[in-house]
Amino acid sequence: MSVPSDAARATSPAAKHILVVDDEANITDVLRLGLEHDGYAIEVASNGLEALQSAERARPDLIILDVMLPLLDGLEVCRRLRSSIRTADVPILMLSAKDEVDDRVVGLETGADDYLPKPFVYRELRARVHALLRRQQRDAADAVVSSGGVVLNQDTREVTRDGQPLQLTSREFDLLTLLVANAGRVMSRSTIMERVWGYGAEAESNVIDVCLHSLRKKLGLPNVIHSVRRAGFVFRA
Repeated sequence: MSVPSDAARATSPAAKHILVVDDEANITDVLRLGLEHDGYAIEVASNGLEALQSAERARPDLIILDVMLPLLDGLEVCRRLRSSIRTADVPILMLSAKDEVDDRVVGLETGADDYLPKPFVYRELRARVHALLRRQQRDAADAVVSSGGVVLNQDTREVTRDGQPLQLTSREFDLLTLLVANAGRVMSRSTIMERVWGYGAEAESNVIDVCLHSLRKKLGLPNVIHSVRRAGFVFRA
């Protein structure tokens, strides 16, 4: 590994917070120097327990996680991060001196988003960090769906109509999200039952009709959710 020169400096958002977890001081020193040089805010943890505590205390935008760690290894740290609501979707770049295919597969199956073997070139690590953060930004944008003044944020479970907040039940929110995300496209009853209620096939229940009746009333827009005879339902702004 080499410390990046001024000529290799990348433009990165200063606000992005990266947690570096490694018990080798020479590696954390290089990563801190390089990533801070690239404009990131860096926190370092030297063992697995410290990593979990740091991530819980201040949710990072990305975690660079070594596999071989004291107290808790990186695989267990990754599992616990993924099981926590607070850190479940934080991108994780796993580092390891092991470069066997099976080791990489285990790391990715545990929940890591990318895997980089040691020793590595800093430029490659930086490129992977940038790629993971860009993907995270795209995913965040995809979390918001809107049409005809109705906006739903799937991360916060908030919905507004023309800027005014609406109070929906969980099923109402999921049903409206499905319809708005597919605005103009007819969604069949069986698709709705499977995607919103989790049933594998069309049920005889009238739960869809009851939920739609409530949705139309809360939206104050009775003519945006249309019933299509023998086909299903469609959201048309």
